[in-house]
Amino acid sequence: MRVLVVDDEEVIRDVLGTLLTREGYEVTAAASASEATSLFESDPYDVVLLDLMLPDKPGLEVLREIRQRDPDAVVVIVTAYSSIEGAIEAMRQGAFHYIPKPFQNEEVLLTLRKGSEARRLTEENRRLREELSQRFGLGRIVGKSNGMRKVFELVRLAGPSRSTILVEGESGTGKELVARAIHTHSPRSHMPFVTVNSGSMPTDLLESNLFGHVRGAFTGAVANKKGLFEVADGGSIFFDEIGTISLETQAKLLRVIQEKEFMRVGSVDTQKVDTRIIAATNVDLKKMVAEGRFRDDLFYRLCVITIAIPPLRERREDIPLLAEHFIKLYASENSKPIGGLEPEAFRALLDHDWPGNVRELENSLERAVVLCPAGGKVGLDLLPETVLQPEKGELPVRLPENGATYKQMVEEYERRLIRTALRRTGGVQKRAAELLKIKPTTLHEIIKRLEIRE
Repeated sequence: MRVLVVDDEEVIRDVLGTLLTREGYEVTAAASASEATSLFESDPYDVVLLDLMLPDKPGLEVLREIRQRDPDAVVVIVTAYSSIEGAIEAMRQGAFHYIPKPFQNEEVLLTLRKGSEARRLTEENRRLREELSQRFGLGRIVGKSNGMRKVFELVRLAGPSRSTILVEGESGTGKELVARAIHTHSPRSHMPFVTVNSGSMPTDLLESNLFGHVRGAFTGAVANKKGLFEVADGGSIFFDEIGTISLETQAKLLRVIQEKEFMRVGSVDTQKVDTRIIAATNVDLKKMVAEGRFRDDLFYRLCVITIAIPPLRERREDIPLLAEHFIKLYASENSKPIGGLEPEAFRALLDHDWPGNVRELENSLERAVVLCPAGGKVGLDLLPETVLQPEKGELPVRLPENGATYKQMVEEYERRLIRTALRRTGGVQKRAAELLKIKPTTLHEIIKRLEIRE
């Protein structure tokens, strides 16, 4: 730890310098405020021992300048008994502690140890926050396709706002990761992010979890309990699969969005709350609104900003990036060097339809890494059977839930067939045409018509 001693008395500087150097601290001394600020600006220190009575400037001003440059700096005030009030004022302005003169050596060392520990904890907390940001920020959402670039751009633009956001996407596409990225890119990032798994709870239990309850509200309510909205106050609350919430709960949720208030179960008192709502769905909420299963007013409140995550089968160019990301991730977690993918395994990943989307790909590669010998490559034998062999009766092209025209489905099948042939031949159209038993010119015309760019 680097310590800066600021005192106009030479004997104090010498005593503290000798004491702290002997204890292993790296000590620099300054006799005036101007010298201290100049030293701190050129090379910040971990701990500052600061005298309040300096010849050229009050110590309180030096304290403010130091904390302005480094808000985490640990400043310990060293002062005479006659200026204890000034020391207390310094602590109000952010000083860590004060030591009265004349001081005891053990008191100085104990205070510095505590200050050093406080500095270490502050830096560790910052590092953990940065790791959390990297884990749940855009760095964890991998993709270079046009569809994912739109997602990234919307997250960056919508994150700092206060608007409610609806994240649409099939199961396994990473809706919660996107929600966490939105929270991370907002001014609320230092506040709680709370997830509500609404599809797994009956209505009564869900409302109790969301809004809390008062003692005696129902059998078993033996004490007052905070709800998730109160826990997430100042932060964000994420509703996973919001389409599963009952109409009754939808009405109460609408009130929270509109009025920023709610009532605990069994209470008549309102609770104010400032919580940003991010919702996700894997079903068509517009269709549910038309069928009377979802409130239209809530739907329009939720989809102020809509972020649609494309399924993995529609962004196959992201599969190589995702595969590399997951192999590195699980190789690191298992302390096992992995040499990547065998060409046959790589082609199998590209050819698979991924009905479980990114989650299915991640699980498949986690399994492969665990089973792969250290230093080896992931081969076909390490991939799950579901990746190598489609389920019986499964169509080569998956029919969307909302349906599609016959022409669209035929074109999609053609597109997949040609992409598969091109991958197997390394992108050589002449060899791909031979595989498909058509002329190269015919293949080239089809590629142009279907706008196949790989």
